[in-house]
Amino acid sequence: MEQGDINIGQVVKSTQGRDKGKFFIVLEKVDKEYVLIVDGDVRKTDKPKKKKLKHLVKLGIISAETKDRVINNKKVSNAFIRRELERLGVNA
Repeated sequence: MEQGDINIGQVVKSTQGRDKGKFFIVLEKVDKEYVLIVDGDVRKTDKPKKKKLKHLVKLGIISAETKDRVINNKKVSNAFIRRELERLGVNA
């Protein structure tokens, strides 16, 4: 799967590390190899996880509201991230 086209607001699943199998939303692209991910629970918006792209699988889901908030420098709260993941059907 092509990992280079992961964007802000993309829902991803971790494939490596202690967070393996968990779902996150991409908050920021660091460079061509790393992104910052959050889930609003363990990985909060004030301390996102820096993760290699090769350790993530992107889902065909993008949170447009999250992307819009990040691009327009609006507040993205942990509760909002949790609600988005639940609304998108990836967290029970």
